[in-house]
Amino acid sequence: MSISSKEMAKIAYKTLSDKKAEDIQVIDISGISVLADYFVIANGSNQHQIEAMRDAVDEELYKAGAKVKQVEGNRSSSWLLMDYGEIIVHVFSKEDRLFYDLERIWGDGKFIDAAELGC
Repeated sequence: MSISSKEMAKIAYKTLSDKKAEDIQVIDISGISVLADYFVIANGSNQHQIEAMRDAVDEELYKAGAKVKQVEGNRSSSWLLMDYGEIIVHVFSKEDRLFYDLERIWGDGKFIDAAELGC
């Protein structure tokens, strides 16, 4: 089964939203980078929520036919990166998200809202 990168981003967005992630952002970086088509960025309020978001995103994308290629960070990390090839999901603590400020770094990308994703 083949799933588009936009559909993968939509699934990640909806799953993060269901897990009460804070400030979910989707950035289309396909025109400015070969790393991926989309970054999906969110933060959680505590370590247990961050872990739950990671597990839920991985489960839902797996069900849709997408397999994670690499995960950076572990159960005690305050920044988790899940690389699915076409999309990269970043889940942060609020403090680390503010510190690393990926939205500023990747500000040349196109910010996609939930309606554009079909959520």
